[in-house]
Amino acid sequence: MIVITAPTGNIGRRLLSLLVEAGPALRVIVRDPARLPEAVRERVEVVTGSHGDAATVERAFTGADAVFWLVPPDASLTPDEAYSGFTRPAARAFAAHGVGHVVGVSALGRGTPQAARAGLVTASLAMDDLIAGSGVAYRALASPSFFENLLEEADSIRENGVFTDTVAADRPAPLVAVADIASTAAGLLLDRSWTGVGSVPVLGPQDLSPDDLARIMTEELGRPVRYRRQPLGELRSTMLGYGLNEAFVEGMVDMKRAKDQGLDSGVDRSPQAGPATGFAQWCAQTLKPAVLARAEAVDAP
Repeated sequence: MIVITAPTGNIGRRLLSLLVEAGPALRVIVRDPARLPEAVRERVEVVTGSHGDAATVERAFTGADAVFWLVPPDASLTPDEAYSGFTRPAARAFAAHGVGHVVGVSALGRGTPQAARAGLVTASLAMDDLIAGSGVAYRALASPSFFENLLEEADSIRENGVFTDTVAADRPAPLVAVADIASTAAGLLLDRSWTGVGSVPVLGPQDLSPDDLARIMTEELGRPVRYRRQPLGELRSTMLGYGLNEAFVEGMVDMKRAKDQGLDSGVDRSPQAGPATGFAQWCAQTLKPAVLARAEAVDAP
């Protein structure tokens, strides 16, 4: 029995599709079962609720052999509350129910000079330590920023030819497609011959700077795209203007600063277990249809 948390999110829904295809016994924790595709609902056991709730994880982890763990960050909480606080009931349930293996989505940066002051990443690494301390065999999928973050910029790319981030224009980083994270997770959950605690970097095939991304997007979209670097102070004031928790906002700002200082750099590019989707391929398959779809919607009579 494999339990999947956050099965309707970007990573979880892709992972769920892969595991349904593979055929193991599956159980999902979901707040709203109606968000699961009907064909999937018929093939999985559903536990309704939040995987941050003690009673919910007690039900879900009974008889479970392995768990996929993903915390959806809650910007109304402090970073520690959003990661370790949310995970603590599950860590107790892992131990109480003898869950053998856990695969979790985490972040790059452990062992770097920036790790202790990287905001949300620091909180994510502390969550990994909490899970590891429960006695399970654990693999943290150490991920950089996602290609999919650019989907939030689709309107700006279409209307203004601009995307925004806070790192230097020439700062390279190993961005990744969420499909590759899901694929790596599926491999670990289906073949549980691994033991102990470890980190598995999941990286794109090459490090790319914002200027590199702009060049590739220009080529793939067939329209000029440029990068605008947003000052950290502007990011902070914008997020606070949305009414987000001040400590969470500072955690986001600290993470962005750490990434600009090289938090994600210098990772050993030894062959990884799963696939590595190139950015040009992702642009053609995912970003371009999103940009064009929105353009067509605007242009429609």
